[in-house]
Amino acid sequence: MPLPATVTVTTADTRYGILIDAGLLASASTWAGLPKAAQAVIVTNTTVDALHGDALRRALAPLYPSVSTVALPDGEVYKTWQTLNLIFDHLLGHGCDRKTVLFALGGGVVGDMAGFAAASYMRGVPFVQVPTTLLAQVDSSVGGKTAINHPLGKNMIGAFYQPCRVVCDLDTLGTLPARETSAGLAEIIKYGPIADAAFFDWIEEHVDALRAHDRAALAYAVQRSCEIKAEVVGQDEREAGLRAILNFGHTFGHAIEAGLGYGEWLHGEAVGCGMVMAAELSALLGLVPPAFVERLARLCERAGLPVKGPRLGIGRYLELMRVDKKAEGGEIRFVLIDAPGHALLRSAPDALVAQAIECHLAA
Repeated sequence: MPLPATVTVTTADTRYGILIDAGLLASASTWAGLPKAAQAVIVTNTTVDALHGDALRRALAPLYPSVSTVALPDGEVYKTWQTLNLIFDHLLGHGCDRKTVLFALGGGVVGDMAGFAAASYMRGVPFVQVPTTLLAQVDSSVGGKTAINHPLGKNMIGAFYQPCRVVCDLDTLGTLPARETSAGLAEIIKYGPIADAAFFDWIEEHVDALRAHDRAALAYAVQRSCEIKAEVVGQDEREAGLRAILNFGHTFGHAIEAGLGYGEWLHGEAVGCGMVMAAELSALLGLVPPAFVERLARLCERAGLPVKGPRLGIGRYLELMRVDKKAEGGEIRFVLIDAPGHALLRSAPDALVAQAIECHLAA
């Protein structure tokens, strides 16, 4: 794949680019054409700030008279109102106005919270996504979904708010622990079953290279994932219908995250296991053969993802899934597969859902 690559996201009201390349943080052209302001604020966490904060501060210093940083505690457990208020405290304490540009430097938690802060502060200020994890580069940084968690449900409080730009510097992936790489692979794998059977085949052939951080494989996987997501978001920005397919595995996965306690499993780990459960439900409904479930489970295992869920109790799984954002009138709606490369949204009897979960619980 030739680099640099740019994928364009076009919605009814916005248009922005996703830049994909190595060395983007240090390149002046990366930051050209962004909104002008007296202040830029980098929202990051303590771990990422130590790794990449200085590089971004150096890049922004020639563009903004004032560049400040708010470094949040690191982890999904901190995706809360209390942590969000740390961003607002910083913005108000530094006298930031409505032209101030926020830069979200980090993974999905940082991107979600910085985006939600940008959507809310003075009713909306510009922000730029600078994702530093594989999961954030291929999924959460793209499409404008921002949120915090609630003890009763993941990502239940938030806003749709598009960034000005997404900067995917492939060099930042070099500092990822293996577990974080695997978590990102879950969101890459997702795109094959729901939208692109040929990409599904490609992932199977290259999953070992992706885990080994092969630059060419990562570049293609990030670009193709962003292309698929951009196409879906362009047709359904606010998840009125089609965009829901991007949540394949997430209904089960979010229940795992909430049931165990946020941060016990990484988001991508929960999604990986959730995809296998969703595929099992698809098979039980007669939409796909059992061989498809086995194929997907093997791929997730090769990616380093868990395929057996925690024993929360079937009743607890169902209770948590009923507060999923796709639920309507208490009825759970699932993203299911009816052929490799094609997904649909539908409900299922509780008994079959329970059976799908039971098939894939840890011993």
